Amino acid sequence: MDETLWVFGYGSLIWDPCFPVAERRIARLDGWHRSFCMRSIRYRGTDEKPGLVLALDRAEGASCSGVALRARPGTEAETLLALRERELISSAYEEMTLSVDTEAGRVDAVVFVINPSHAQYCGGLDREEQARIIANSTGMKGPNRDYLWSTTAHLAELGIADPEMEWLAERVRALV
Repeated sequence: MDETLWVFGYGSLIWDPCFPVAERRIARLDGWHRSFCMRSIRYRGTDEKPGLVLALDRAEGASCSGVALRARPGTEAETLLALRERELISSAYEEMTLSVDTEAGRVDAVVFVINPSHAQYCGGLDREEQARIIANSTGMKGPNRDYLWSTTAHLAELGIADPEMEWLAERVRALV
């Protein structure tokens, strides 16, 4: 693969990209919002006690700030393989290429968005229910709350405000 590969990270890809990153840029994706709208039955929960993970859910007028990550040149094919193995373990996520705006201009990036017709989709949960689930779920990658707290901390380090994530992080701290 000779083309530059950009990936849009809005959750754990921000702090655990799983591929060699040559460049990072703050980026915004319009028409989508970051949401705990996917039940996690492996990484942050189980079949018996699902957790919640972030996904991009389509919403008119919404936008999501995250990070555009450029794969190190020469690693594009391996990067896509690693991302697909990590993100597409079920058909809950769909891989798309979408334009994201960065401080240095627009780039086309690989983005993983929620499939709203999938059984793991749970959009519309109220924040209190999300907090209870996140506070009490654990999967093979550890407690669900650690995923929330790490994502929220990394967003703050990047100067990306997300009041909903910040509220959830505080509420989960209060619950545990």
